[in-house]
Amino acid sequence: MEFSHLPEIAQKILTETGAFRQGHFQLTSGLHSSGYLQCALILQYPHHAEYICRELAQRLAAKKPDVVLSPALGGIVMGYELARALHCRGIFGERVNGEMQLRRGFFLRENERVLLAEDVVTTGGSVQELKAIVEAAGAQIIGYAALCDRSGGMFSPAQGLDSWVTLSIESWQPDLCPLCGKGIPIDKPGSRWKS
Repeated sequence: MEFSHLPEIAQKILTETGAFRQGHFQLTSGLHSSGYLQCALILQYPHHAEYICRELAQRLAAKKPDVVLSPALGGIVMGYELARALHCRGIFGERVNGEMQLRRGFFLRENERVLLAEDVVTTGGSVQELKAIVEAAGAQIIGYAALCDRSGGMFSPAQGLDSWVTLSIESWQPDLCPLCGKGIPIDKPGSRWKS
């Protein structure tokens, strides 16, 4: 994967942490890909998490969120650090029997301004699952944020998506995956898959 289009600091962080992997992967969305960004390898370093989220917060501050809501498991650290940088609450949703829910006493108030945050956006599926929670509470989605947008422009919500980096990594439906066709073993590193 070529990172030359990214700012020098992003290239350095991706390289030093070994966060980008090449091979044959089944993404959390179910799509297959030849590349995988393991954001946990970046976010394990608090100074990187703080830097990335402060940079994003500068772009998002004008939206004035009351709360940052992220999906477990991958979005928790990202959402927390972003909420800290934006001086607001940070909560997360969890899947219970396949359905995203707020647990642990977390709640949304009516008319609260909610920023949805994720580590990597491919299809936007995880943050879109949170959308129903926001709407049911009568709260308002004011935007989306991610460490990495790898959607190729396919996830383009009306409220906007701000990401620290944008990576163009080809992905395929499983039945159209050329790597499966070559018999290359698949890795399922996402949080929904058993390792």
